[in-house]
Amino acid sequence: MSKPSLVIVDTACANISSVRFAFERLGVSPLVTADAAQINSADRVILPGVGTAAAAMRNLQRLELVDTLRQLQQPVLGICLGMQLLTTASAEGDVDCLGIIPTRTERLQAADLPLPHMGWNTVDGRADNPLLAGLPDASYFYFVHSFAVAVSAHTIASCHYGQTFAAMVRSGNFFGAQFHPERSGAAGATILKNFLELTDADTRT
Repeated sequence: MSKPSLVIVDTACANISSVRFAFERLGVSPLVTADAAQINSADRVILPGVGTAAAAMRNLQRLELVDTLRQLQQPVLGICLGMQLLTTASAEGDVDCLGIIPTRTERLQAADLPLPHMGWNTVDGRADNPLLAGLPDASYFYFVHSFAVAVSAHTIASCHYGQTFAAMVRSGNFFGAQFHPERSGAAGATILKNFLELTDADTRT
């Protein structure tokens, strides 16, 4: 079976190289682009992000990609800040986001633990999370973040760092991972491979 075509959205505020290399190791050559037509025509879309939500949303508005991203029908995976951009709004700059996942991004309440939450931590996933297929419970993934999405009905995996927060979210064909699968070794590679292999049935829930 041929590999699906993959686009990484060039948000102009992400370390895209590491994401691209991770997919190349899986035998897929992603197209990095901010062109709406190319994003729409891809089989899979990655929304990466590093930095602040306010800066990322400004870039998406400048690139005229907000409506394009909201209307995508193929599987979409937001990574780290890219996941937070899927929410309704972020307290990081008090900015409206894409509004695809009806929840907010708030500052992580880490108690006496240092911020950002940086390093390896375990993730507990729901049994119906297709991106965690083939992975053992409480697998470790690599995190770097100071803001987090609250646990809600759209949470498909959680993590604890001072508080329990959403490590993965989904709504239909939109998925998000707060951690960096591209920096999470074999477990992260499995997440990306599962994303490439999602079926139509996987995206209807």
